[in-house]
Amino acid sequence: MKILVTVKRVMDYNVKPKVKPDGSGVVTDGVNMIVNPFDEIAVEEALRLKEKHQGEVVVLSMGSKDSTAQIRAALAMGADRGILVVQDGAIDSDAAARILAKVYEQEKPDLVIMGKQAIDDDSNQAGQLFAEYAGLGQATFASKVELTEKTVTVTREVDGGLETVAMELPAVITTDLRLNTPRYASLPGIMKAKKKEVKELTPAALGVDVTPKVKVIKLEEPKARLAGAKVPDVATLVNKLKNEAKVL
Repeated sequence: MKILVTVKRVMDYNVKPKVKPDGSGVVTDGVNMIVNPFDEIAVEEALRLKEKHQGEVVVLSMGSKDSTAQIRAALAMGADRGILVVQDGAIDSDAAARILAKVYEQEKPDLVIMGKQAIDDDSNQAGQLFAEYAGLGQATFASKVELTEKTVTVTREVDGGLETVAMELPAVITTDLRLNTPRYASLPGIMKAKKKEVKELTPAALGVDVTPKVKVIKLEEPKARLAGAKVPDVATLVNKLKNEAKVL
């Protein structure tokens, strides 16, 4: 059993992002970067399936060479080896999906597990696009995964509750928050991760044009909310709603 998992380098969710003066993006210099939390859940699920069924967990990331740190974090958790597709420029969801499709052709995994979305752009598109490009069955927003030799059964969260779907392998799954709680990397795991293989590729070597189809025109800070005010009685409240807020 070979499982391919994707991880993305994102800004720490505990940090308040600051928009660049020209509005072209957010300031990342000196900011702590982490593994996208949904991807960390995907790594944990892959490791649990490996422990139960045996096999190999391969971690894939795309971005600058700094993304090696996030691959090493997944290797420290217990993944076996990593692949970094080096790209310093922007990678939108479509380019990420096409890169993943090419790596999938090379690696031929039995299962691909991805976070349902990245917390930086919240697109929630790469998994679905990849499934289409690779011609695979997909189950998104997984909250439970059960694997057999030839099939995978996924309980997924939908608006009306839970839905259970079954797919033949190979297949792609995207993870939701309630699927599991990721483990902490142990000290021996961190030491071993330093010696594990991380192979570098490029989009050009994979034959993928990563020119973004989605362009960010400008980012702006949200407008500051006005402070609330206390009123002495209902009559004053009604007067303010009618004459100042003009909602009555």
